[in-house]
Amino acid sequence: MAVTASIGCSASDSPTTDGALNAWTRHTIDDSSLGADGVRLGDVNGDGLLDITSPWEQGGETRVYVNPGPGGLRDRWPAVTVGKVGDPEDSFFADLDGDGALDVVSSCEGSERSIFVHWNPNDPEQLLNPDAWKTEPLPASVGHSRWMFSYAAQVDGAHGVDLVASSKGNGAQIGWFEAPPNPRDLTLWNWHPLYEAGWAMTIRPYDMDDDGDLDIVGTDRRGPRRGALWLEHPNPSPATGDWTEHRIGPMDDHEAMHNTIADLDQDGLDDVIVAAKGGPLRFHRRTSNGWETHQIAMPPNTGSGKGVKVADVNLDGKPDLVISCEHATGGKSGLFWLSYDESPTEREWAFSTISGPEGFIFDLLQLVDLDGDGDLDVVTLEEKGPYLAGGFQGSELGVIWYENPLVP
Repeated sequence: MAVTASIGCSASDSPTTDGALNAWTRHTIDDSSLGADGVRLGDVNGDGLLDITSPWEQGGETRVYVNPGPGGLRDRWPAVTVGKVGDPEDSFFADLDGDGALDVVSSCEGSERSIFVHWNPNDPEQLLNPDAWKTEPLPASVGHSRWMFSYAAQVDGAHGVDLVASSKGNGAQIGWFEAPPNPRDLTLWNWHPLYEAGWAMTIRPYDMDDDGDLDIVGTDRRGPRRGALWLEHPNPSPATGDWTEHRIGPMDDHEAMHNTIADLDQDGLDDVIVAAKGGPLRFHRRTSNGWETHQIAMPPNTGSGKGVKVADVNLDGKPDLVISCEHATGGKSGLFWLSYDESPTEREWAFSTISGPEGFIFDLLQLVDLDGDGDLDVVTLEEKGPYLAGGFQGSELGVIWYENPLVP
């Protein structure tokens, strides 16, 4: 598939400076399928380097990309299709059966409406052989709802990791699948619904009340309870106890997109930052008395907020925001970073682009020092070309990473 480069340069060597108007260098990991829709990280081959898994929604496949090391980072990465499934929306690494090898879990929406496990062959020689991976549906998930996002965590203290999952639309929920004594027998995984959702976006494990167990932090994009929330783990009885719902900030008319947890104001308390569709980011500042919500404006030359991460991009000692967007048309930036002047509670932050004007829909992003030069690069994806004349036109950029040029 052809790739559209920015400002007349090749796709793998876009122009790069440290100014607000210029893009970082983009490197293509894979652009061979359609509708890349998420990037999650893990060391699938045990070599100490972070690998990537990504679903391709329109392509109907889930893929794993093996980090080639410093000499091959700027070329296409070695890849394997671990399973072909319908409408995959999310995929992540997890050792579900405890054999020491990372498996892959796919969450599917559309007509598929199922969660699939792609079992790792647990043979280094077969890792890149698609026929060595075994794909099975999780029966309790089949036809349930349009699955959106999942992760693995120890919920009940028994039988290895469990699966926490979320969905959207009719019958949407946040809940967890309880692992049985033999995790390979997927028929024995039981579903425990916890929260009736409209359109659940990011969910993540985090000990919000400091009691030693993992609660669930999430964002709900649609419906009467849209916004950010957390569900309190009812230790010691997660299967039968009441997971109390706690709201993070107000429930208002914004569509809460992906979230992240970080100590943005560096006061020792972790905050929750949420991207919002068509509006400012929500900085839910945690205080000793609860939550204090501030709005951080989206610059006018950017798309609509989708994903957000916190990191010190330029190594000046202050946390910055890295933001991905959808609907970045008309020369707008779909991937950029913001820095504050005096306080993170300021509404206006300074803008610096990462992607430049290329790309239309960016999604999840991960921050990692891929090239080992001491600063954080951005691993992400771009899933559609521009919308023109009644449909999406052109080629998406696929699974990509942007090389941080700001620090020598």
